[in-house]
Amino acid sequence: MHEINFPAGETVVKTAKTYARDLLERVLATFLVAAAGVAVAAGPGDMFSASFWETVAAAGIAAAGSLLKGLFARVVGAKNSASTAPGV
Repeated sequence: MHEINFPAGETVVKTAKTYARDLLERVLATFLVAAAGVAVAAGPGDMFSASFWETVAAAGIAAAGSLLKGLFARVVGAKNSASTAPGV
């Protein structure tokens, strides 16, 4: 019979923690950059033309896209990274 070797439980937990921290950082950064982008795109004279909630909605859509991409990366890439780039 062939022996099956599973990774240690601690390794699995560390991998999940690393992935979750990586994904959270990417989603939050996307949200903040998208919100800033909406504010800058509105222009200095029109800084408040986009309402607060429109800005939050636009940033939320971008962050949701980042979240979906990160979840997809977990399936196709390294298990401890939210990146699809090899070696990240």
